[in-house]
Amino acid sequence: MARVKTVGIVCTLDSKGEQTQFLKRIIEGRGHRVLVIDTGVLGTPPFAADVSREQVAAAAGTDVKALIALGDRGKALGFMMEGATTLVRQLQQEGKLDGVIGIGGGSGTAIASGVMRGLPFGLPKVMVSTMAGGDVARYVGTKDIAMLSSVTDIMGLNPILRRILANGAGAICGMVDVGDALGNAAEVSTRGTVAITAFGVTTPAAMSCRALLEEAGYDTMVFHANGTGGRAMEELIEQGVIDAVLDLTTTELADELCGGKLSAGPHRLEAAGARGIPQVVLPGAIDMVNFGPPETVPPKYASRRLYRHSPSTTLMRTTIDENAILGRWVGEKVARAKGPSVLVLPLRGFSEYDREGGVFHDPAADTAFMDAAVAALGDAAPVVRLDVRVNDPECAHTAVDLLLRLLRDQVAPRTP
Repeated sequence: MARVKTVGIVCTLDSKGEQTQFLKRIIEGRGHRVLVIDTGVLGTPPFAADVSREQVAAAAGTDVKALIALGDRGKALGFMMEGATTLVRQLQQEGKLDGVIGIGGGSGTAIASGVMRGLPFGLPKVMVSTMAGGDVARYVGTKDIAMLSSVTDIMGLNPILRRILANGAGAICGMVDVGDALGNAAEVSTRGTVAITAFGVTTPAAMSCRALLEEAGYDTMVFHANGTGGRAMEELIEQGVIDAVLDLTTTELADELCGGKLSAGPHRLEAAGARGIPQVVLPGAIDMVNFGPPETVPPKYASRRLYRHSPSTTLMRTTIDENAILGRWVGEKVARAKGPSVLVLPLRGFSEYDREGGVFHDPAADTAFMDAAVAALGDAAPVVRLDVRVNDPECAHTAVDLLLRLLRDQVAPRTP
């Protein structure tokens, strides 16, 4: 018999009490417990929460009266998000919470999604929000939050909102239930886990690397190098979930340098080195920067070599000067690594578009990257030059062989 699960509802009871009661009734009707976590500040709650606003404020080192006296809604919401995150994370770590659902408009969504971002990957998270029809990147971040548009405002109850709230309740109940079917297989796996970065223009290489590593007995996590993917990988490395990295596709650094839409931030390519786990690094797709449709390309880049990759993506070729900077960045980051690292340089092209005959083929720019990377790396780690393209089978075989050798020969991380 499956155990009864506990679902947390993160809400502002002063404005969403009626909807919270409706949601609570449906979840309990499915046989689960509910913990209501109240993050409201101003109005009067229509019923007592399981985790009161006073408890939430206290967890942030303040109290509700002090927050009201601030006269600053933004700061008050920040404190409530901090307190709720602390309490919900504690409940989850103590095994008292199996999933979280939030309901809210702009402010409620900011608080509830902030709480969810503080929870582990895989823990069920559903956000019913008036904001879910737009750009939700700031709410989701790198986490696995399911956003469900409320369609109407979350004010009162109407036939559409009732059905959507019921769908949200069904989603969170289904998510917590399916955990029983999965069990803890992922947690007890004795296979090491290798992260691989991939992009559309390095897909053949990523697929080959994945197959070779799994054949060698390793689990793999492939991350799409689209900004969010790179940040998620770095976060999981920091958490100790990943044992080694085949950083095939470092293109996010080019977006960071040139203001593209897929930057993973300035600390990309640092977590593996900081933890001292083995890494093999390649300049996959570092020959390009990503923008949206053509009209979104900054005017200063109007005369650059551009390529319409899809209706929503315009690519820009990196220049000799930009590649020299990118090479220095990569070399310096790898040089700081505490653990074993190798830099692999495919001499005949960094992406499918950078191969001979490709729209971004530019040997001079590639050479600028390689020269700068090697100079910055110095003798801190070996460099392997391959007279192939990044997507050639030989490149994947060599990169995987190198990583497997690092894993076999791994020694205690060196101090910087």
